[in-house]
Amino acid sequence: MRMAVLPSAPGAPRCKPRRLSLILLAAFLAGCSGSRPNPVNATRAREALETTLNGWKNGDTPERLQSASPSIVAQDLDWIGGAKLVAYHVSGDGKPVEANLFVPVDLTLRMANGKQVKKSVTYVVGTSPYLSVLRALK
Repeated sequence: MRMAVLPSAPGAPRCKPRRLSLILLAAFLAGCSGSRPNPVNATRAREALETTLNGWKNGDTPERLQSASPSIVAQDLDWIGGAKLVAYHVSGDGKPVEANLFVPVDLTLRMANGKQVKKSVTYVVGTSPYLSVLRALK
């Protein structure tokens, strides 16, 4: 594929298309990286995690949590796969890292095949721009 070269004003420096693309990319990235995320609200994050886990334990779906007020975007592959949450234990207050709170949780699950398993997982909980509870992948 050939790129059209636009004529430049006399005496103006000329950029090759590849170099121009790199300059535009660098300018775009510089503009995007200038904003910092809001720090996590740890109290609100712990409340969102508790609401999410209690919802799962009581038979709610991630879609139901998202349509509730306040809306929580929740993701856990075991939950989506049909596992039932039998019990959970939150281990500590979690560790705030910029816009997220990393919280270790011990889960007791009843899998779709009926087998009960225990898992130690970490949830990444965000409070801005929206509430989110996502299980970290190991």
